[in-house]
Amino acid sequence: MTGEKQRLTSTEWEVCECLWETSPLTITQIANALTARTGWSRSTGETLVRRMADKGLLRWEQGPRAKLYYPVIDREDAVVQETRGFLRKVFGGSLGLLVNTLAEREELSQEEIGQLYDALRKLEERGHD
Repeated sequence: MTGEKQRLTSTEWEVCECLWETSPLTITQIANALTARTGWSRSTGETLVRRMADKGLLRWEQGPRAKLYYPVIDREDAVVQETRGFLRKVFGGSLGLLVNTLAEREELSQEEIGQLYDALRKLEERGHD
């Protein structure tokens, strides 16, 4: 994939979760994992894998007996991409508005507040505005 990265749908995210946990997997292993995880039929899982490979979201190599599938995007990149999309959609791209909304409703635990302070300190140390 080049240029703007393609966001994962919720069903594609499920497939990637299987592969982020264990990679590579055959199409049968992915379909079985999806059935256990979501209750989807095996054929649904197999169809999803094929479509994702066609879209360039998964890559494969020929194994000794079957194709072995890998995710193209790593989990951290997918999380960042999804988070940015959520911030743009819900908060107009403003991280400050998100944090203020949670803080005003007292929905941040002391641990989360500490994590925010740590993240801000790290950014400051690296010289970000």
